[in-house]
Order: sequence, then C-alpha cells, then structure tokens
Amino acid sequence: MSVRIDDLDRRILAELQDDAAQSLDEIARKVGSSKTPVWNRIRKLREAGVIKRQTVILEAEALGLEACFFVLVRTSEHEADWQQRFLNAVQARPEVLEAHRLAGDIDYILKVRVPNARAYDAFYQALISEVKIHNVTALLSMEEIKSTTALPLEPLG
Repeated sequence: MSVRIDDLDRRILAELQDDAAQSLDEIARKVGSSKTPVWNRIRKLREAGVIKRQTVILEAEALGLEACFFVLVRTSEHEADWQQRFLNAVQARPEVLEAHRLAGDIDYILKVRVPNARAYDAFYQALISEVKIHNVTALLSMEEIKSTTALPLEPLG
C-alpha cells in the first residue's frame, strides 16, 4: 500500500534520510516550512508506516567487521517447515544484514558481515548445522562501491 506524499513530504523525508539527528528547526529551515507543520507531517508519515524507525548507521570496518560476503543459497527443500527453520536461523544470526528470497536459479541471497574468512566459515558451519541446504556459494566483496539506505523520493510518473 502506498501513501500519497507531496513535495514537502519528500523534502522532509530526504532530510531525515540524510541525517535523522537534525533538529526540527533545522529540517523546517531546510525545507522552507516551520517547525509545527514539519512535526505534524513527520508524525503523519510515521503513523502511515512511511517512516519505519530511526536509527544510526555504524561503520562496519571501524568495528572490525572487515569482510562482506554475499551468500547464494540453493535448496531442494520447499516445504513450509524447512522455510520456517531457515527463516528462524537467518533471523537469529546477527551477521546477516539482509536476506532475500529470489526468483530464478538462486533461492536466497544473504548479505553477511564478519571480521574475516574464518568468521564466515563459523557462520556457514552454524547455518548448515541448523538447516539442510543443497548448495551454498559465498562471494567476497572486494570493494563497496555504493551503499545507501536512502530511497529515491522523486515523484513517479
């Protein structure tokens, strides 16, 4: 379900995506409005589910998480019980930053952040001990070229 947002909403959302720690006064000044209407719109966007939550983005390498792996998972299991066990296993692992079920030859892709290859192997061993997986391919990211949490906010059409 999409929510109707106007240009002012888009500008507010862009500011929040850039730095959610900004004060309401700063955001209002940057978007050309006053504090109260900006606060009301942010509240409306939260209630509508457009704004899920506010958080901080940490620098993975500064925390010693220097290796990023993309893990391609193929399974021969497609029963609901297996899917639930896989979902539980993936959600329980803090190393998994993203998990997607795919269309095509690969069933799932995981984005995994760990300190090094040895830590990835420990993650892999734990995962396959919890759920039966037909085939796993791990791809090590050599360089992060772009990473953002900001969604495009241009009007569609």
